[in-house]
Amino acid sequence: MERPSFTIGIEEEYLIVDRESRDLVADPDPAFFEACTSDLGERVSAEFLRCQIEVGTRVHATVPEAVAELRELRRRVARQAEQFGYAVIAASTHPFAKWRRQHHTARDRYEGLRNDIGQPARRLLICGMHIHICIEDDDLRIDLMNQVAYFLPHLLAMSCSSPFWEGEDTGLSSYRLSVFDAMPRTGVPDQLSSFSEYRRLIDHLVGAGCIEDGTKIWWDVRPSARFPTLEQRITDVCPLLDDVAAIAATYQSVLHYLWMLRQKNQRWRIYPSTLVRENRWRAQRYGVEGKLIDHGSQKAAEVGDLVDELVLMMEESAAELGCSAELEGIRRIARDGTSARRQRRAHREVVDSGGTQEAALVAVVDGLIGEFTS
Repeated sequence: MERPSFTIGIEEEYLIVDRESRDLVADPDPAFFEACTSDLGERVSAEFLRCQIEVGTRVHATVPEAVAELRELRRRVARQAEQFGYAVIAASTHPFAKWRRQHHTARDRYEGLRNDIGQPARRLLICGMHIHICIEDDDLRIDLMNQVAYFLPHLLAMSCSSPFWEGEDTGLSSYRLSVFDAMPRTGVPDQLSSFSEYRRLIDHLVGAGCIEDGTKIWWDVRPSARFPTLEQRITDVCPLLDDVAAIAATYQSVLHYLWMLRQKNQRWRIYPSTLVRENRWRAQRYGVEGKLIDHGSQKAAEVGDLVDELVLMMEESAAELGCSAELEGIRRIARDGTSARRQRRAHREVVDSGGTQEAALVAVVDGLIGEFTS
């Protein structure tokens, strides 16, 4: 079988913040989106809620190239926002904004979501990061999807940026998933034998009137309905671009590693979905500060130890893909923590010094604004 190209594209969803109140801008000036579109063209778009904006890179051969474009996209969106008194943050939840105060974008697709799904859709005040890796062969895409599901909790653990919800610490590192899991057709993907089986599944749901097309399958990883890519969707959006680079390099390298195993007539063991979901929950709850189950040894292991194993295992793949330095970044995340840790630290520092809860939450937002283009 011909080697996949493993090219990469990254999509990020951001929140639009008022610079004075640090609250979300529930109804941004339409001229802001017009300015962004004029500046960035089809690489920027509105999202489900008006307080959100999405960017997407072009197709790139390497992670460093994709992240370089993403850096430029962030810089230019932030520059346009500043002209309107706004700031932009890359976090999967806002620390204190209220979802009931937000307005959804007037598009047929979004109207349909709101009407079909009800309150779970209206609560979607969350942002994600989606990474596309090109796997041209349809059946190979499904085979790698089955295997890469094992590693999804590891990616989630390194991306967590949503510990707060409506002014409260949720106790979770990624509360975003709790909100998103209320939607249908989410979570760990089904194990499928072929692309034909996947198509039959989609056609079954379309024929029954449940969905219009494959874009309404919101698994943690899925075959893209628009591109010949395997799209991971489990990760929170990361405030720091260095974290984005590390996670993108991990995902790309894991897929390449699994493909190399296939060339040797080997494969990663497929574990029951319940075991994968257990690690998914542990990653959602604790991020890199807890333990994930090493299903091979059937023991819980520190995320840092699992990360060291991942880096060593993916060394050859990362070198071939040109992302060795970026892959090393997951060791830094495991050591220093994710955005969830930094947000809690910023909040705690204000409270410990006698500040109010409101001031502490504003400090969290300020930290996120500062990290957006750093």
